[in-house]
Amino acid sequence: MRLAAFQPDIAQNLGAMIRLCACMGVPLDVIEPCGFPLSLKALRRAAMDYVNLADITHHDSWEAYQDARSTGRLILLTTGGAENLWSFSFRADDTLMTGSESAGVPQSVHDTADARVMIPMPGGGRSLNVSHAAAIALAEASRQLDG
Repeated sequence: MRLAAFQPDIAQNLGAMIRLCACMGVPLDVIEPCGFPLSLKALRRAAMDYVNLADITHHDSWEAYQDARSTGRLILLTTGGAENLWSFSFRADDTLMTGSESAGVPQSVHDTADARVMIPMPGGGRSLNVSHAAAIALAEASRQLDG
């Protein structure tokens, strides 16, 4: 299992995802461009000391990420998802991807995804914070795969 952050806009959200990945033992792919200067200093500020515990791979672009990606399915977490998170069957080699906070992902990324999964929001909200969505989805995947 991996987590990929597509062009994150907010350093604090990326920091939360770094901490999440460090705590859950899940590698993180960060796909540029980010909406903030991506530097070790910025990551340390946002993720505290968890940046040293996390397995982070930086990709200069979507194309670079695609070139580096090897096996497994790309599972896009999106409000426009076709499948409900609670009924989706995860695999150990899946990569869960979140979009940018302001724009999500472009249609070309939607088209590349092997599955588009949404988190039900019975309270009527429009969307969740990307780091919260990632945590919910990783927890469900982990539950299904027995930790």
